[in-house]
Amino acid sequence: MIQPERVAWLRSGEPGREGFVLLWVQSSARTRDNHALEYAAGEARRLGVPLAAVFALNPAYPEANARHFQYLLEGLRDLRAGLAARGIPLSVRVGDPPEVVREAARGASLVVTDRGYLRPGRQWRASLAGRLEVPFVQVESDAVVPIRVVSQKQEVGARTLRPKLQRVLERFLVPLEVQEGAKGHPDWDPGLDVSDPARTVRALGVDGSVPPGEEEGGEGKALARLSHFVIHLLPSYDAGRRDPNVDGGSRLSAYLHYGHLSPLTAALAARECSDGGPGLDTFLEEMIVRRELSFNFCEFNPAYDRYEGLPAWARATLEAHAADPRPHLYTREELDAAATHDPYWNAAQREMVRTGRMHNALRMYWGKKILEWTATPQEAYATALFLNNRYQLDGRDANSYAGVGWIFGLHDRPWARRPIFGTVRYLAASGLRRKFDADGYARRWAEGGHVELP
Repeated sequence: MIQPERVAWLRSGEPGREGFVLLWVQSSARTRDNHALEYAAGEARRLGVPLAAVFALNPAYPEANARHFQYLLEGLRDLRAGLAARGIPLSVRVGDPPEVVREAARGASLVVTDRGYLRPGRQWRASLAGRLEVPFVQVESDAVVPIRVVSQKQEVGARTLRPKLQRVLERFLVPLEVQEGAKGHPDWDPGLDVSDPARTVRALGVDGSVPPGEEEGGEGKALARLSHFVIHLLPSYDAGRRDPNVDGGSRLSAYLHYGHLSPLTAALAARECSDGGPGLDTFLEEMIVRRELSFNFCEFNPAYDRYEGLPAWARATLEAHAADPRPHLYTREELDAAATHDPYWNAAQREMVRTGRMHNALRMYWGKKILEWTATPQEAYATALFLNNRYQLDGRDANSYAGVGWIFGLHDRPWARRPIFGTVRYLAASGLRRKFDADGYARRWAEGGHVELP
Protein backbone atom coordinates (compact mmCIF):
# COMPACT_ATOMS: atom_id res chain seq x y z
CA MET A 1 0.00 0.00 0.00
CA ILE A 2 1.21 3.49 -0.88
CA GLN A 3 -0.13 5.95 1.69
CA PRO A 4 -1.99 8.80 -0.03
CA GLU A 5 0.05 11.35 1.91
CA ARG A 6 3.09 10.33 -0.13
CA VAL A 7 1.40 11.40 -3.37
CA ALA A 8 1.29 15.02 -4.60
CA TRP A 9 0.02 16.10 -8.01
CA LEU A 10 2.33 18.67 -9.58
CA ARG A 11 0.12 18.84 -12.68
CA SER A 12 -3.33 17.41 -12.22
CA GLY A 13 -5.42 15.55 -14.77
CA GLU A 14 -6.63 12.10 -15.73
CA PRO A 15 -3.99 9.98 -17.48
CA GLY A 16 -4.92 8.65 -20.89
CA ARG A 17 -4.97 4.98 -21.85
CA GLU A 18 -2.59 5.46 -24.74
CA GLY A 19 1.15 6.07 -24.86
CA PHE A 20 3.12 5.03 -21.77
CA VAL A 21 3.88 5.91 -18.17
CA LEU A 22 7.22 7.64 -17.66
CA LEU A 23 9.03 7.23 -14.34
CA TRP A 24 11.49 10.06 -13.79
CA VAL A 25 14.04 8.70 -11.33
CA GLN A 26 16.11 11.35 -9.58
CA SER A 27 16.29 10.95 -5.79
CA SER A 28 15.25 7.30 -5.36
CA ALA A 29 17.67 5.36 -7.58
CA ARG A 30 16.73 1.84 -6.47
CA THR A 31 14.22 -0.93 -7.04
CA ARG A 32 13.55 -1.96 -3.43
CA ASP A 33 11.06 0.03 -1.34
CA ASN A 34 10.72 2.71 -3.99
CA HIS A 35 7.23 4.16 -3.70
CA ALA A 36 7.54 6.18 -6.91
CA LEU A 37 8.49 3.06 -8.87
CA GLU A 38 5.64 1.00 -7.44
CA TYR A 39 3.14 3.81 -8.03
CA ALA A 40 4.28 4.08 -11.66
CA ALA A 41 4.12 0.31 -12.12
CA GLY A 42 0.63 0.19 -10.66
CA GLU A 43 -0.60 3.01 -12.90
CA ALA A 44 0.94 1.44 -16.01
CA ARG A 45 -0.87 -1.81 -15.25
CA ARG A 46 -4.15 -0.02 -14.49
CA LEU A 47 -4.02 2.01 -17.69
CA GLY A 48 -2.81 -0.91 -19.79
CA VAL A 49 0.19 0.99 -21.14
CA PRO A 50 3.96 0.30 -21.03
CA LEU A 51 6.33 1.71 -18.42
CA ALA A 52 9.71 3.31 -19.05
CA ALA A 53 12.18 5.10 -16.76
CA VAL A 54 14.56 8.00 -17.31
CA PHE A 55 17.36 9.53 -15.24
CA ALA A 56 18.60 13.01 -16.13
CA LEU A 57 22.35 13.31 -15.49
CA ASN A 58 23.41 16.91 -15.00
CA PRO A 59 27.24 17.31 -15.21
CA ALA A 60 26.87 20.90 -13.98
CA TYR A 61 25.24 19.95 -10.67
CA PRO A 62 26.53 22.42 -8.02
CA GLU A 63 29.67 21.30 -6.15
CA ALA A 64 29.64 17.77 -7.61
CA ASN A 65 32.94 16.24 -8.75
CA ALA A 66 34.26 12.93 -10.05
CA ARG A 67 33.97 11.30 -6.60
CA HIS A 68 30.25 12.04 -6.49
CA PHE A 69 29.55 11.22 -10.12
CA GLN A 70 31.26 7.83 -9.98
CA TYR A 71 29.22 6.82 -6.92
CA LEU A 72 26.07 8.07 -8.63
CA LEU A 73 26.83 6.11 -11.80
CA GLU A 74 27.54 2.94 -9.83
CA GLY A 75 24.02 3.29 -8.54
CA LEU A 76 22.60 3.84 -12.02
CA ARG A 77 24.41 0.72 -13.23
CA ASP A 78 22.62 -1.30 -10.52
CA LEU A 79 19.33 0.47 -11.14
CA ARG A 80 19.39 -0.34 -14.85
CA ALA A 81 19.99 -4.03 -14.07
CA GLY A 82 17.34 -4.11 -11.35
CA LEU A 83 14.69 -2.48 -13.51
CA ALA A 84 15.60 -4.73 -16.46
CA ALA A 85 14.93 -7.76 -14.24
CA ARG A 86 11.35 -6.47 -14.01
CA GLY A 87 11.19 -5.77 -17.73
CA ILE A 88 11.41 -1.99 -17.30
CA PRO A 89 13.96 -0.12 -19.45
CA LEU A 90 16.00 2.78 -18.05
CA SER A 91 17.36 5.61 -20.18
CA VAL A 92 20.19 7.70 -18.72
CA ARG A 93 20.37 11.01 -20.58
CA VAL A 94 22.75 13.92 -20.12
CA GLY A 95 21.48 17.48 -19.85
CA ASP A 96 19.28 19.91 -17.97
CA PRO A 97 16.85 17.64 -16.08
CA PRO A 98 13.54 19.44 -16.84
CA GLU A 99 14.37 19.57 -20.54
CA VAL A 100 15.63 15.98 -20.62
CA VAL A 101 12.44 14.71 -19.00
CA ARG A 102 10.16 16.90 -21.13
CA GLU A 103 11.70 15.35 -24.25
CA ALA A 104 11.48 11.85 -22.80
CA ALA A 105 7.80 12.42 -21.97
CA ARG A 106 6.74 12.97 -25.58
CA GLY A 107 3.88 10.54 -26.15
CA ALA A 108 3.51 9.74 -22.43
CA SER A 109 0.14 9.71 -20.72
CA LEU A 110 1.53 10.20 -17.20
CA VAL A 111 4.85 11.25 -15.62
CA VAL A 112 5.70 9.97 -12.14
CA THR A 113 8.69 11.16 -10.12
CA ASP A 114 10.19 10.87 -6.65
CA ARG A 115 10.65 13.71 -4.15
CA GLY A 116 13.74 15.71 -3.29
CA TYR A 117 14.28 18.12 -0.41
CA LEU A 118 16.95 20.46 -1.75
CA ARG A 119 16.54 23.54 -3.91
CA PRO A 120 17.88 22.19 -7.24
CA GLY A 121 15.54 19.20 -7.30
CA ARG A 122 12.54 21.23 -6.19
CA GLN A 123 13.24 23.77 -8.92
CA TRP A 124 13.58 21.03 -11.55
CA ARG A 125 10.24 19.49 -10.64
CA ALA A 126 8.49 22.86 -10.57
CA SER A 127 10.00 23.80 -13.93
CA LEU A 128 8.90 20.53 -15.53
CA ALA A 129 5.40 20.90 -14.15
CA GLY A 130 5.08 24.13 -16.10
CA ARG A 131 6.26 22.53 -19.35
CA LEU A 132 4.36 19.25 -19.42
CA GLU A 133 1.02 18.74 -21.11
CA VAL A 134 0.18 15.51 -19.27
CA PRO A 135 -0.48 14.77 -15.58
CA PHE A 136 2.62 14.84 -13.39
CA VAL A 137 2.70 13.25 -9.93
CA GLN A 138 5.36 13.19 -7.22
CA VAL A 139 5.62 10.24 -4.82
CA GLU A 140 7.69 10.66 -1.65
CA SER A 141 9.96 7.73 -0.87
CA ASP A 142 13.16 9.00 0.77
CA ALA A 143 11.55 9.76 4.13
CA VAL A 144 9.94 7.10 6.30
CA VAL A 145 7.17 9.56 7.12
CA PRO A 146 6.35 12.27 4.54
CA ILE A 147 7.78 15.42 6.01
CA ARG A 148 4.68 17.60 5.70
CA VAL A 149 2.64 14.97 7.50
CA VAL A 150 4.87 15.48 10.52
CA SER A 151 5.09 19.28 10.55
CA GLN A 152 4.15 22.34 8.54
CA LYS A 153 6.93 24.57 9.89
CA GLN A 154 10.63 24.57 10.70
CA GLU A 155 11.11 22.72 13.96
CA VAL A 156 13.35 24.01 16.75
CA GLY A 157 15.06 20.65 17.10
CA ALA A 158 14.67 16.93 17.58
CA ARG A 159 12.83 17.47 20.86
CA THR A 160 9.95 19.18 19.06
CA LEU A 161 9.93 16.98 15.95
CA ARG A 162 10.22 13.62 17.72
CA PRO A 163 6.78 13.47 19.40
CA LYS A 164 5.05 14.64 16.23
CA LEU A 165 6.82 11.97 14.20
CA GLN A 166 6.24 9.19 16.72
CA ARG A 167 2.49 9.80 16.70
CA VAL A 168 2.24 8.74 13.04
CA LEU A 169 5.32 6.55 12.55
CA GLU A 170 3.74 3.10 12.75
CA ARG A 171 1.30 3.86 9.93
CA PHE A 172 4.21 4.52 7.55
CA LEU A 173 6.79 2.05 8.85
CA VAL A 174 5.30 -0.86 6.92
CA PRO A 175 6.61 -2.98 3.99
CA LEU A 176 5.90 -1.77 0.47
CA GLU A 177 4.16 -4.19 -1.87
CA VAL A 178 5.77 -4.80 -5.27
CA GLN A 179 3.41 -4.06 -8.17
CA GLU A 180 3.82 -6.94 -10.57
CA GLY A 181 2.54 -7.09 -14.13
CA ALA A 182 3.71 -3.78 -15.62
CA LYS A 183 5.09 -4.17 -19.14
CA GLY A 184 8.18 -2.32 -20.24
CA HIS A 185 8.30 0.09 -23.15
CA PRO A 186 9.32 -2.02 -26.17
CA ASP A 187 11.37 0.66 -27.94
CA TRP A 188 13.16 2.78 -25.36
CA ASP A 189 16.51 4.45 -26.03
CA PRO A 190 18.93 3.38 -23.26
CA GLY A 191 20.92 6.59 -23.57
CA LEU A 192 24.26 6.69 -21.77
CA ASP A 193 26.29 3.53 -21.22
CA VAL A 194 26.73 3.17 -17.45
CA SER A 195 28.34 -0.27 -17.41
CA ASP A 196 31.77 1.24 -16.66
CA PRO A 197 31.18 4.17 -14.27
CA ALA A 198 34.83 5.28 -14.17
CA ARG A 199 35.03 5.50 -17.96
CA THR A 200 31.72 7.36 -18.10
CA VAL A 201 32.94 9.88 -15.53
CA ARG A 202 36.00 10.60 -17.65
CA ALA A 203 33.83 11.04 -20.72
CA LEU A 204 31.57 13.51 -18.92
CA GLY A 205 34.51 15.86 -18.33
CA VAL A 206 33.47 16.75 -14.78
CA ASP A 207 35.85 18.12 -12.12
CA GLY A 208 38.39 15.32 -11.63
CA SER A 209 40.38 16.90 -8.81
CA VAL A 210 38.75 14.64 -6.19
CA PRO A 211 39.15 10.93 -7.02
CA PRO A 212 36.64 8.25 -5.99
CA GLY A 213 36.46 7.32 -2.32
CA GLU A 214 37.03 3.91 -0.79
CA GLU A 215 33.47 2.60 -1.05
CA GLU A 216 31.46 1.63 -4.11
CA GLY A 217 27.92 2.84 -4.67
CA GLY A 218 24.86 0.97 -5.86
CA GLU A 219 21.86 -0.88 -4.49
CA GLY A 220 23.71 -4.19 -4.28
CA LYS A 221 26.48 -2.75 -2.11
CA ALA A 222 23.93 -0.85 -0.02
CA LEU A 223 21.93 -3.98 0.80
CA ALA A 224 25.09 -5.95 1.56
CA ARG A 225 26.31 -3.25 3.93
CA LEU A 226 22.91 -3.07 5.60
CA SER A 227 22.87 -6.84 6.10
CA HIS A 228 26.35 -6.79 7.65
CA PHE A 229 25.39 -3.93 9.91
CA VAL A 230 22.14 -5.31 11.31
CA ILE A 231 23.60 -8.79 11.87
CA HIS A 232 27.02 -7.92 13.28
CA LEU A 233 27.06 -4.31 14.49
CA LEU A 234 23.55 -3.24 15.48
CA PRO A 235 23.51 -4.90 18.94
CA SER A 236 26.52 -2.84 20.03
CA TYR A 237 25.80 0.20 17.86
CA ASP A 238 25.07 2.60 20.72
CA ALA A 239 28.63 2.22 22.01
CA GLY A 240 30.41 1.09 18.82
CA ARG A 241 29.45 4.16 16.82
CA ARG A 242 31.37 6.38 19.26
CA ASP A 243 34.84 5.00 18.53
CA PRO A 244 36.46 5.86 15.19
CA ASN A 245 39.11 3.19 15.74
CA VAL A 246 36.61 0.35 15.28
CA ASP A 247 34.18 -0.38 12.45
CA GLY A 248 31.10 0.20 14.58
CA GLY A 249 29.17 2.63 12.39
CA SER A 250 26.49 1.82 9.85
CA ARG A 251 28.21 3.51 6.86
CA LEU A 252 24.81 3.84 5.22
CA SER A 253 24.62 7.62 4.83
CA ALA A 254 26.00 7.82 1.28
CA TYR A 255 23.69 5.06 0.08
CA LEU A 256 20.76 6.96 1.57
CA HIS A 257 21.91 10.22 0.04
CA TYR A 258 22.01 8.83 -3.50
CA GLY A 259 18.78 6.90 -3.07
CA HIS A 260 20.50 3.52 -3.39
CA LEU A 261 18.94 2.48 -0.08
CA SER A 262 15.51 3.27 1.32
CA PRO A 263 15.32 4.36 4.96
CA LEU A 264 12.24 2.15 5.15
CA THR A 265 14.32 -0.88 4.13
CA ALA A 266 16.95 -0.01 6.73
CA ALA A 267 14.48 0.60 9.56
CA LEU A 268 12.49 -2.58 8.91
CA ALA A 269 15.65 -4.68 8.62
CA ALA A 270 16.95 -3.28 11.90
CA ARG A 271 13.68 -4.06 13.66
CA GLU A 272 13.53 -7.57 12.25
CA CYS A 273 17.10 -8.46 13.23
CA SER A 274 17.05 -6.93 16.69
CA ASP A 275 15.50 -7.85 20.01
CA GLY A 276 15.49 -4.17 20.93
CA GLY A 277 17.84 -2.32 23.19
CA PRO A 278 19.97 0.82 22.96
CA GLY A 279 21.58 -0.14 19.63
CA LEU A 280 18.25 -0.32 17.83
CA ASP A 281 16.90 2.76 19.59
CA THR A 282 19.95 4.82 18.65
CA PHE A 283 19.91 3.66 15.04
CA LEU A 284 16.22 4.48 14.57
CA GLU A 285 16.69 7.85 16.24
CA GLU A 286 19.42 8.72 13.72
CA MET A 287 17.76 7.07 10.71
CA ILE A 288 14.32 8.56 11.23
CA VAL A 289 14.18 11.43 13.74
CA ARG A 290 17.53 13.13 13.03
CA ARG A 291 17.45 12.51 9.30
CA GLU A 292 13.91 13.79 8.91
CA LEU A 293 14.76 16.79 11.09
CA SER A 294 17.30 17.74 8.41
CA PHE A 295 14.61 17.38 5.71
CA ASN A 296 12.35 19.62 7.78
CA PHE A 297 15.10 22.24 7.99
CA CYS A 298 15.74 22.26 4.23
CA GLU A 299 12.04 22.23 3.39
CA PHE A 300 11.03 25.18 5.54
CA ASN A 301 14.17 27.33 5.68
CA PRO A 302 14.88 28.96 2.29
CA ALA A 303 18.41 29.84 3.49
CA TYR A 304 19.27 26.29 4.58
CA ASP A 305 22.64 26.45 2.78
CA ARG A 306 23.66 29.94 3.93
CA TYR A 307 24.92 31.50 7.13
CA GLU A 308 21.75 33.61 7.20
CA GLY A 309 19.71 30.43 7.73
CA LEU A 310 21.16 29.93 11.22
CA PRO A 311 19.04 30.80 14.28
CA ALA A 312 19.00 34.50 15.13
CA TRP A 313 20.38 33.90 18.65
CA ALA A 314 23.37 31.98 17.25
CA ARG A 315 24.23 34.62 14.66
CA ALA A 316 23.90 37.37 17.26
CA THR A 317 26.27 35.74 19.76
CA LEU A 318 28.82 34.72 17.11
CA GLU A 319 28.88 38.21 15.66
CA ALA A 320 29.19 39.76 19.12
CA HIS A 321 32.41 37.73 19.51
CA ALA A 322 33.63 38.03 15.92
CA ALA A 323 36.47 40.37 16.93
CA ASP A 324 37.76 38.06 19.68
CA PRO A 325 41.40 37.01 19.18
CA ARG A 326 41.78 33.61 17.54
CA PRO A 327 44.47 31.24 18.91
CA HIS A 328 45.27 30.24 15.33
CA LEU A 329 44.20 31.47 11.90
CA TYR A 330 44.28 29.16 8.89
CA THR A 331 43.39 29.79 5.29
CA ARG A 332 40.95 27.54 3.45
CA GLU A 333 43.90 26.10 1.52
CA GLU A 334 45.75 25.21 4.74
CA LEU A 335 42.65 23.54 6.13
CA ASP A 336 42.08 21.66 2.88
CA ALA A 337 45.66 20.34 3.09
CA ALA A 338 45.24 19.30 6.77
CA ALA A 339 48.11 21.65 7.62
CA THR A 340 47.11 22.70 11.15
CA HIS A 341 48.82 22.27 14.52
CA ASP A 342 46.07 19.87 15.70
CA PRO A 343 46.78 16.16 14.95
CA TYR A 344 43.18 15.12 15.64
CA TRP A 345 41.73 17.68 13.27
CA ASN A 346 44.30 16.83 10.60
CA ALA A 347 43.44 13.14 10.93
CA ALA A 348 39.73 13.81 10.47
CA GLN A 349 40.39 15.95 7.40
CA ARG A 350 42.66 13.30 5.88
CA GLU A 351 40.12 10.56 6.52
CA MET A 352 37.51 12.59 4.67
CA VAL A 353 39.79 13.46 1.75
CA ARG A 354 41.04 9.90 1.28
CA THR A 355 37.88 7.89 1.87
CA GLY A 356 34.91 10.16 1.23
CA ARG A 357 33.66 9.91 4.80
CA MET A 358 34.49 11.18 8.28
CA HIS A 359 33.59 9.30 11.42
CA ASN A 360 30.69 10.90 13.28
CA ALA A 361 32.75 11.12 16.46
CA LEU A 362 34.97 13.68 14.71
CA ARG A 363 32.52 15.66 12.55
CA MET A 364 31.48 18.19 15.20
CA TYR A 365 35.00 18.65 16.55
CA TRP A 366 36.24 19.19 12.99
CA GLY A 367 33.62 21.87 12.38
CA LYS A 368 33.98 23.61 15.73
CA LYS A 369 37.70 24.05 15.16
CA ILE A 370 37.09 25.65 11.77
CA LEU A 371 34.94 28.21 13.59
CA GLU A 372 37.69 28.73 16.17
CA TRP A 373 40.49 29.11 13.57
CA THR A 374 38.78 31.30 10.98
CA ALA A 375 38.61 35.11 10.98
CA THR A 376 34.80 35.45 10.97
CA PRO A 377 31.86 33.13 11.60
CA GLN A 378 30.58 33.81 8.08
CA GLU A 379 33.90 32.69 6.57
CA ALA A 380 33.99 29.68 8.86
CA TYR A 381 30.51 28.59 7.77
CA ALA A 382 31.41 28.88 4.08
CA THR A 383 34.67 26.96 4.58
CA ALA A 384 33.09 24.12 6.56
CA LEU A 385 30.36 23.68 3.96
CA PHE A 386 32.84 23.86 1.08
CA LEU A 387 35.13 21.16 2.51
CA ASN A 388 32.25 18.94 3.55
CA ASN A 389 30.55 19.12 0.16
CA ARG A 390 33.78 18.72 -1.77
CA TYR A 391 34.97 15.50 -0.13
CA GLN A 392 32.12 13.76 1.66
CA LEU A 393 30.24 11.19 -0.41
CA ASP A 394 27.16 12.22 1.57
CA GLY A 395 27.89 15.92 1.09
CA ARG A 396 25.38 18.24 -0.56
CA ASP A 397 22.70 16.46 1.46
CA ALA A 398 20.05 17.73 3.85
CA ASN A 399 22.02 16.06 6.64
CA SER A 400 25.11 18.00 5.55
CA TYR A 401 23.33 21.35 5.74
CA ALA A 402 21.80 20.54 9.10
CA GLY A 403 25.11 19.12 10.39
CA VAL A 404 27.14 22.16 9.37
CA GLY A 405 24.40 24.35 10.79
CA TRP A 406 24.65 22.49 14.12
CA ILE A 407 28.29 23.57 14.40
CA PHE A 408 26.99 27.14 14.51
CA GLY A 409 24.01 26.58 16.82
CA LEU A 410 21.25 25.10 14.65
CA HIS A 411 18.96 22.64 16.52
CA ASP A 412 20.89 23.44 19.69
CA ARG A 413 20.54 25.80 22.67
CA PRO A 414 22.76 28.46 24.22
CA TRP A 415 25.58 27.21 26.45
CA ALA A 416 28.04 28.94 28.78
CA ARG A 417 29.61 32.00 27.18
CA ARG A 418 33.22 31.80 26.05
CA PRO A 419 35.50 33.67 23.62
CA ILE A 420 34.85 33.33 19.86
CA PHE A 421 31.86 31.01 20.35
CA GLY A 422 29.77 33.25 22.56
CA THR A 423 26.98 30.94 23.76
CA VAL A 424 27.33 28.46 20.87
CA ARG A 425 28.46 25.03 22.07
CA TYR A 426 32.23 24.50 22.27
CA LEU A 427 34.16 21.23 21.87
CA ALA A 428 37.72 20.60 23.07
CA ALA A 429 40.34 18.00 22.20
CA SER A 430 40.26 16.79 25.79
CA GLY A 431 36.72 15.60 25.17
CA LEU A 432 37.93 13.40 22.32
CA ARG A 433 40.63 11.85 24.49
CA ARG A 434 38.09 11.02 27.21
CA LYS A 435 35.81 9.19 24.77
CA PHE A 436 38.24 7.12 22.70
CA ASP A 437 41.90 6.63 21.82
CA ALA A 438 42.28 9.93 19.99
CA ASP A 439 46.06 9.53 19.74
CA GLY A 440 45.62 6.15 18.05
CA TYR A 441 43.18 7.71 15.61
CA ALA A 442 45.65 10.49 14.83
CA ARG A 443 48.47 8.00 14.22
CA ARG A 444 46.24 5.94 11.92
CA TRP A 445 45.62 8.88 9.58
CA ALA A 446 49.00 10.60 9.96
CA GLU A 447 50.83 11.75 6.85
CA GLY A 448 53.70 9.35 6.28
CA GLY A 449 52.88 7.49 9.50
CA HIS A 450 54.38 10.13 11.81
CA VAL A 451 52.46 12.59 13.96
CA GLU A 452 53.33 15.03 16.77
CA LEU A 453 50.89 14.39 19.61
CA PRO A 454 50.11 16.90 22.34
